[in-house]
Amino acid sequence: MRLLTVTAFVAWLLLGSTPLSAQSSDRIAAEGGDIIITPILHSSVQIEHAGTVVHIDPWSAGDLAEAKPADLILVTDDPGHHLDPEAIAHLRKPGAPVVLTAAAHARFGDGEVLANGEQGVFAGVPVEAVPAYDMTPGQPWHPPGEANGYVITLGGQRLFFSGVGECVPEIQALENITVAFMPMNLPLDRMRPRPVAECVKTFGPEVVYLIHYDNATARWFGDREQPRPDNVEEIAGTIAALREALDGEPITVRDGDWYPR
Repeated sequence: MRLLTVTAFVAWLLLGSTPLSAQSSDRIAAEGGDIIITPILHSSVQIEHAGTVVHIDPWSAGDLAEAKPADLILVTDDPGHHLDPEAIAHLRKPGAPVVLTAAAHARFGDGEVLANGEQGVFAGVPVEAVPAYDMTPGQPWHPPGEANGYVITLGGQRLFFSGVGECVPEIQALENITVAFMPMNLPLDRMRPRPVAECVKTFGPEVVYLIHYDNATARWFGDREQPRPDNVEEIAGTIAALREALDGEPITVRDGDWYPR
């Protein structure tokens, strides 16, 4: 596992982060060619494999200038940083399926609803909807049945994109996951670094990306009239704590520039 100190991570955030147009993409070996992973913003990510492009939670607050047109779009929830009609319209190829929850469909008025536990094949990509919900009471509350995570299979590899919620039994029961995208630093101490580490240990992905972990900066991207939050060291500390909690495990935590400067 590649470790990054808090000081080094802060320097990387301040000096090395770049917009999507210059942002490096990661690769995962797969049948038929590598899977290419390009972080965009918060929980928005572009996935490519063998000519197929999948976007998860596309958000127009991010830099979509060089994002590729989508063969498939997956939406995990209905708030605007997950469900963004402007971003969907910008990226969607004619006729490309948009897979989303019932709540998101009610707001968007289009797409294919996939309920918790259901699965289907869209644009040739097998998709499974994994429940995303909270078990700890308190606001903001994510009740069972309203949001999805997704497992997609590309080139024989299974990639899990968690919706916003806790480490529910349905996540712990996942099998044969190569890459997991996991939220962290959620309100009311849900999914802090150590619980995230314990969660991924239950289903053992080979690679973990942290997503949706800097909500203050995400709010700034949505409304830039206020100063950008000065929380770089705090966020770096939580990522370092996650890495420490996974030290010695056969799980690689990869860096993703989810909040470009």
